[in-house]
Amino acid sequence: MFLSLDGIDGTGKSTQLLLLADTLRGRGLSVTACVDPGGTDLGGKLREILLHGRQTTMSVRTECLLFMASRAELVNQVIAPALDRGEIVLSDRYLLANVVYQGHAGGLLPDDVWSLGQFATSGLRPDLTLVLDLPVDVAKSRRAGKADRLESRDDAYFERVRQGFLAEAARDPTRYHVVDATPNIELVHTTIATFVERYLRERNLLSG
Repeated sequence: MFLSLDGIDGTGKSTQLLLLADTLRGRGLSVTACVDPGGTDLGGKLREILLHGRQTTMSVRTECLLFMASRAELVNQVIAPALDRGEIVLSDRYLLANVVYQGHAGGLLPDDVWSLGQFATSGLRPDLTLVLDLPVDVAKSRRAGKADRLESRDDAYFERVRQGFLAEAARDPTRYHVVDATPNIELVHTTIATFVERYLRERNLLSG
């Protein structure tokens, strides 16, 4: 089973992924957690360029291709092997992020990004994606530390990102579930854990 968490920067998805991983392990499940971009030697180098290479200029198309290259390695080295072992994989972002950031918000055609992602991942998509949703101003106020290269973009860009996530989630409600990230960390975690545990029980992957 492959699940991902996504949403605009500042929604707390990285924190929620770690909490969810701990909860599922506590239920006796084998879990592999990963971050996209990153998770491999090459992916780590590409992550540094994409998120922290402030002096590196690149087109939106190039940016998208670098994300895809990192993801191709992540699928090959981490995600696919873990799935083959029968583990649950949790990914901090995945292909949807590029569809939204470089597609809806960046000007590329979302369908083109989906097609490119299909090639990069050999067609592997999450069974379920949790989209954490917050108004842009609230998400911005919650970001910790110095903004990275993408986080430094203006509010109008992030509003397009947010609306892109919601639009894609509405297209396929069987694959996407929007989570209100407004409450505190503990309440959001409870909401996510309850939903995911029910989702796994319905598929006979979790008892009780």
